[in-house]
Amino acid sequence: MSGSRQQTRRVILASLIGTSLEWYDFFLYTTAATLVFPQLFFPSLDPFNATLASLTTNAVAFVARPLGGIVFGHFGDRVGRKTVLVVTLLVMGVSTFLIGVLPGYASVGVVAPILLALLRFVQGLGLGGEWGGAVIMSLEHGDGRRRGFNASWPQVGVPAGYVLATGLLTILSFTLSDAAFLSWGWRIPFLLSGALVFVGLWVRLKITESPLFTEVEQRGVKAKMPLVEVLRTHPRALLSAFTARIGVDVAFYTFTAYIIVYLTSVLDLPRSYALNAVLIGSALQLALIPLAGSLSDRYGRRPVYLAGVIGAAVWVFAFFPLLDTRSFPLIALAAIVALVTHAAMYGPQAAFIAELFSTRLRYSGASMGYQVAGIVGGAVAPIIALQLYQAYQSTVAVSIYVVAALAVTALGLAIAPETRDLDLAETIEAAPEPAPRAPLPGQVGPFA
Repeated sequence: MSGSRQQTRRVILASLIGTSLEWYDFFLYTTAATLVFPQLFFPSLDPFNATLASLTTNAVAFVARPLGGIVFGHFGDRVGRKTVLVVTLLVMGVSTFLIGVLPGYASVGVVAPILLALLRFVQGLGLGGEWGGAVIMSLEHGDGRRRGFNASWPQVGVPAGYVLATGLLTILSFTLSDAAFLSWGWRIPFLLSGALVFVGLWVRLKITESPLFTEVEQRGVKAKMPLVEVLRTHPRALLSAFTARIGVDVAFYTFTAYIIVYLTSVLDLPRSYALNAVLIGSALQLALIPLAGSLSDRYGRRPVYLAGVIGAAVWVFAFFPLLDTRSFPLIALAAIVALVTHAAMYGPQAAFIAELFSTRLRYSGASMGYQVAGIVGGAVAPIIALQLYQAYQSTVAVSIYVVAALAVTALGLAIAPETRDLDLAETIEAAPEPAPRAPLPGQVGPFA
């Protein structure tokens, strides 16, 4: 194996391990926000409003993520990708560990939910800087013909983190009594994060800097104010990245977070039904996301992405009727197919967004476009779904909301260029301008 190929695999492994740990931290909070935090931090509220308040603290992280993307994106384009990735991992790991030792409302009153929201904000800062760096490091190393596949591996950190977090919480909830789980059992996964972060640091410190960023340094063309330049020179790319992500986020958090609320609160089913169904679907995504990334190298980013959009828009109308059967096999089927459609969108998404920006501005541009969309996508999706069902007492309203968000994503794909054949070495200083190419066999229209 050549040194270059070996280094590429090492970078991909470091990105995968790091993002898996960060999403492990992130999903611990998301899952605990539906299962544990309403009772521990908002006991004075009725169950509906306690869950709503808990999900609101969860949304704080999505507000922080664009700020993290701005701050860490700036330094990623100025100082380097590798250094920033080490810092983001530390920020995420420490804040998650501190959540594990946080006292509840019964001990310190209103201070408890305030501290909870503050630590969730810090988690969001770390994750806001993590995604761009991990994706770009994987994208900028290795064979240009495999960028979709390489960049998809940090995306695998999402289902990997979910499997780790949900699996551990599920084991604890089964092995401990409800009283023990609510008292101290839920803290164990958060405390483990403090130890796991050292594994990620050890791997990340061994990788080399992105060769394309090194070339930016050697040419002396680093941007002084990357974000300002992104806003001035890449407005269409920002709009495309922003809109292309919204529907993906709304669908994902409806399929993985709101499902827990719906099954436990509306259908009064055991929480294990939701956790296990999503766990199975997430495990399948470990293979499906790289597959979708690889397909985007062969057929283009937009066609594969669009196939997932259409699939999710159709499936959401079958998703809730299957949940309503109260049959676990059918509930599992609903979650599995939903996450298959998500994988088709999420696999090519990393390369699609990162390739829209020139190399000297890529960290800031990709982070900003991706993270801002999280505020109007994932941050509010479970809350809006909760409110829509409360208002209409029907899941059809929730499904229409998901489809509307996916329509925005389709628009983002339509206004973007196809970047599969772009030579990143030619975008050190200039914005990506891929040459027009013939449509793929059987393709017509804007997605050709």
